[in-house]
Amino acid sequence: MMPTQTLEDAFALTKKFTEKPSNEELLKLYGLYKQATEGDIDTERPGGFDFKAAAKYNAWLNFKGTSKDDAERQYSELADELSRKYI
Repeated sequence: MMPTQTLEDAFALTKKFTEKPSNEELLKLYGLYKQATEGDIDTERPGGFDFKAAAKYNAWLNFKGTSKDDAERQYSELADELSRKYI
């Protein structure tokens, strides 16, 4: 499979998955996507028992300091890798 060229192409590729990736893989995709599109997270960590929101927050926080271009490249590479597993 050819490497994905743009973030939009990579995002579209993830929509073709016929099986759901693991939560860890999904969170990594989420964190990279948010970093690539919005840059460093600048909101407060969700509190209480909103575990899903906290997991997503942490996934994005993991990429703090990563440039948007590098996050986009990593997202595209991960989408390509996962496509071989889930399409």
